[in-house]
Amino acid sequence: MDVDGGSTSDATTEVRSIPIHSGRSKAYYQFTQQSLPACKPVLTPKWIISTFLLLGVICIPIGLVTLQASRNVVEIVDRYDTECIPEAYKSNRMSYIKDSSILKNCSRILKVHKYMKAPIYVYYQLDNFYQNHRRYVKSRSDKQLLYGLKYNDTSSCAPEELNNGLPVVPCGLIAWSLFNDTFTFIHGRKELKVNRKNIAWKSDRDHKFGKKIYPFNFQNGTLIGGGNLDPNIPVSINRV
Repeated sequence: MDVDGGSTSDATTEVRSIPIHSGRSKAYYQFTQQSLPACKPVLTPKWIISTFLLLGVICIPIGLVTLQASRNVVEIVDRYDTECIPEAYKSNRMSYIKDSSILKNCSRILKVHKYMKAPIYVYYQLDNFYQNHRRYVKSRSDKQLLYGLKYNDTSSCAPEELNNGLPVVPCGLIAWSLFNDTFTFIHGRKELKVNRKNIAWKSDRDHKFGKKIYPFNFQNGTLIGGGNLDPNIPVSINRV
């Protein structure tokens, strides 16, 4: 205010707002400004050597136990598909497989050079079999394996969903290409009993697949993919 001149002038004042941060916005502010509390250990040679020695003390005994357990495993591998095919069919194995009039029995001698502790597991290996192919994996119906003929939608089982206008149980390429080799083990003159039960996960047996689903119209087409199933025995306990 100018008293002498009788004139007045407004003095402009600059007001600065002070930001007030809540708890959440404060944390965000600290994060964006990279001012969060952090731990920055100093990797000195003494600290590094001590850490590696501690890890070595822990890991070396575990490795020794694992190595010993691996050496105690007794495994016998025998490939029979090349030896069990007659000489006349060596050049055309597919015709030998498709010919159902030929008995396909084959005996192999397995020599066990080390004591095998029970239980002894038997498994088979397939080469050049692309079970992870998208079309093959999708060709199945879990709901049909749970409800049987009560579930009519078998479109997911293409191309093995119907045969002569009737649904196939179990449907799909996975069931159609069922591995049908059987094994019998004889020690001396005594046949060894092979337990084929409970080889699937318990959760699948109890909840995913039905226990009273019987094969229907299975492997009745012109092209047989694999093993057949007994229509009087449920799929869950059927024996190839």
